Amino acid sequence: MAFYALQVWTGEEKRFRALADRWLSSHAVEVFWPRRSLRIRRAGVWRDTVAPIFPGYLFLQTEEVTAALYAEVKRTSGFVRFLPSNEGVAPMDRADQDLLGHFLGFGEIVKKSTAFFDENRRIRIVAGPLKNLEGKIVRVDRRKGRARVRLELYENSFEVDFGFEALDAAPIPPPVS
Repeated sequence: MAFYALQVWTGEEKRFRALADRWLSSHAVEVFWPRRSLRIRRAGVWRDTVAPIFPGYLFLQTEEVTAALYAEVKRTSGFVRFLPSNEGVAPMDRADQDLLGHFLGFGEIVKKSTAFFDENRRIRIVAGPLKNLEGKIVRVDRRKGRARVRLELYENSFEVDFGFEALDAAPIPPPVS
């Protein structure tokens, strides 16, 4: 099954997904809305929040977007367009599907990653959704426990903050003689 990217009104993803439940049963389709868990401090109080990884986008997994499915999606309030365009509805390319699959592999809501900082103060991800994405990390805020990651979807680049939990520095193994 292939993934198709669907743009909806930003901030209305949850409502669109609830409306989509009406037509999900009549079509062989599953809707995904990947989100991330973060701790945010507001007015001196830390709160756990959940925010979308790809704001304004939902992902359909289906064999193909039939004319009937397209009509149902288009009628749903909050629909903007299919990517790359409504005239050329096509599945996501392999790189975009791999990125989406990476995050969905951790569930629809990704939790914090586990990290440590090496002797050169570089972040090393041990486990979690940031594993294997170290090269895409553009900024780290150790105090807030966040890493800003540059992601690319449909050749557009954007930055997203993910939470991490820092471990004590890993011991440096002695040189092998």
